[in-house]
Parts: sequence; C-alpha cells; structure tokens
Amino acid sequence: MRSTRRPAAPRPGPRTRTFLTSTGLVAALALTAAACGGSAEDTAGDKLGATTSQAADGKVKIPAGIADKLKEHGIDADDWAAGGWKDWDKDKWLSEAEDFVNPVIEGLWKPERMQSAKEADKTVSTKDAAADQGVSDPEPTPVEATAEKTPYHQNAAPVGKIFFDSPDGPMVCSGTVVKDVNHPGKSNLVWTAGHCVHAGGSGGWYRNIAFVPAYNDLGKSEAQLGNATASEIAPYGNWWADWASTSNGWIQGGSETGGAGAAYDYAVLHVKPESGSKSLEETTGALDVDFSAPSASEVATMGAWGYPAAPPYNGLQMFKCLDQPGRFSLSTSLPTMYRIGCTMTGGSSGGGWFRVLNGETTLVSNTSIGPTDNTWLAGPQLGQDAETLYENMSKTYGGQ
Repeated sequence: MRSTRRPAAPRPGPRTRTFLTSTGLVAALALTAAACGGSAEDTAGDKLGATTSQAADGKVKIPAGIADKLKEHGIDADDWAAGGWKDWDKDKWLSEAEDFVNPVIEGLWKPERMQSAKEADKTVSTKDAAADQGVSDPEPTPVEATAEKTPYHQNAAPVGKIFFDSPDGPMVCSGTVVKDVNHPGKSNLVWTAGHCVHAGGSGGWYRNIAFVPAYNDLGKSEAQLGNATASEIAPYGNWWADWASTSNGWIQGGSETGGAGAAYDYAVLHVKPESGSKSLEETTGALDVDFSAPSASEVATMGAWGYPAAPPYNGLQMFKCLDQPGRFSLSTSLPTMYRIGCTMTGGSSGGGWFRVLNGETTLVSNTSIGPTDNTWLAGPQLGQDAETLYENMSKTYGGQ
C-alpha cells in the first residue's frame, strides 16, 4: 500500500496513554534565505514574547530564549539559514517530541520551489494489507476523484498544501484549517498527517514546514502558472509552522509504509504568517474536529479533500472523493481505520476527511495510506488520543 505523503499506515486498537501528544518547538525566526535567492532583509518574528531585530552589521539578533533553544541542538541560526538545514546526518536529525525546531527562512518557498516539491506518499505493503482481514470490510469500489470548483476559498473547506523539506528533497502534503477551542474565531491550527511532519521510527522532524491555504485558488493549469505571481499561487500567503504536535504512536511506530503508526498518523500545526497579523481562521475560516470516532457503519458518507501530486495528477489542483466508509485494520492490537474508494494519489496525504454532523461540516479523519494502484484511501479514527493531542496544542501554544 502507499501512503499519501510520498512514500503511510495502520490502525489503532487499544487506546493507551503511550500515544499522547508529542509536541515540538519551532523557533519562529525570520532568517535570510541567502542560499535560496531570498530577500537580503531579515524580518522580525516573534516567539516567547521576544522579537527578532537587526544589529548594526545587518545580521539577525536572536532573542535569548530562541538562541538558547537552537544552541541546545548545536544549531547556528546563520548556518541553518545558509543551508545547514540540509544536513540530515542520522545523529543530528532531531527526532524526539521536544526537538522540533523550524526557524522561518524568509522567501524559501517561492512558487517554483513549491511546484518542484514531490508528493509525500505512504503505501501499504500487500503483507500489511492482508493482516487481520477478519475486521476489515471488503475492498471498496474505486471512486474517481473529481476536481473541486474554483475559486477554492468559496467552494471548499479551508484546505491547502503543506510544504516541507526531507532528506529526499522538497515534499508536499495537504492540510485543513481547524478551529481552536480555546481561542474562538482566532485559530492558527492546521490538521494534517503525522507522516507530513515527522519520519516516524526511522527518522525525525521534517524541516521548513509551511502551509499555503487555498493553493492555486483559481485552479490554473501548469501552462497558465508559467509566469504566476506569488499571490496567484498563495492567495493568502505562506504560514510557517512555529509549533507542531504528532502522536507518540507515529513517532515510535511510523514507517515508510505506515507501519504500526498509521492508526495514529495525525498531527496538528500551529502556524504564523510570513507577514500580517490576522489569524488563519480570520483569513480563511476553519472547521470543527469531531473526536467521537464514530464507527464506519454510523456514517453514510465521508469525503476526502486534497492536492494529489503523483501521476495522473500534478499537485496543482484540489480534488475530492465522496464515499460510504468501511473498516480497515492492519492488526488486532491497533485501532481500526476508515477506508473509502478514491483514486487520489500521493500529495493528498494529510488532507481532511469531512462529514456533515447536525448540519455542520466537521473534520473526522485525514488521509494516511493507500494501495499502490490508487483505488482507495485509509485514515485514522480520531478518538481520545487525538483529542488530547489537539487540546494540549490549543492550551499550550494556541495563544502564542
């Protein structure tokens, strides 16, 4: 099976305290993207109540709290911005929950670099897929993904693309703006898949993570985007993750094919705009998250939205699939996942799954894994562990 990042995974069973929030600190620094053709100007970023300023020699003056955090990991801010982040040495690839460091490199995610990003795909192996068929429903009939109407901001939920750097180069996933229960009307939270922020058991946190809501809002073709401006590609700007949380279940059990972490393959980002002061929710709107983890039989229809990037798609347009969900289990010891028929490919990973509940559209899952022939998608149930992760993120970082 494949995952929807680029090279993602299984389903949970018993909910244990082990799978609680794994949160990482992202230093919100604005650093010069010298190696990426970025602006020579360093913009101020704020974190922990401190602001970044420029010294007389033009270099970034880093707030003490952030400087200490970077120094803890042997990271020099200037070296990092100049390309030091490309060092993926196993011993230096930060992995633990508290290790997430994501300094903003202003101008890094230019339109051409975004278009070069590869799909983050998680495929499931035949062996994994065959495990415990007794609690998996029959494989669904493929549902052809349909293009969302444009402009996306008027016709779809607040979905966008997530860009990040991995040892294999620039990668792309999908994500959804969700409400922040502790900061009503002013959420800066984005829901996505764990494998879009962390490599799982074999690696660590990805870098330069940024969210672009309503990417290519008018759904223009590759030819039409040949000379596109940044505002055409990113109508609401780039939003850098300054905090990220994923489950310990993903960090410990996630693998290139999802592995035992697939059932816990979800994550929450707290983001800030490269410029401006409005919250993400004020800019794009946001959805509630339903953590009741309803059984598949209780839901008539679920829909998955995202930006598939692997052929026959190219990652430029938003697509959706609607289907009645079934159950999918990789192990009796893991929670059962939802599964729907869908032809979306890698790049749709992390995209939200929605259903209408009491007249309201709510997020109930996210795309995690799928088979190599791209006939269906599976996503984790969002129960108590996911809700704990979300609440911890909201209480601790939502107001930052």
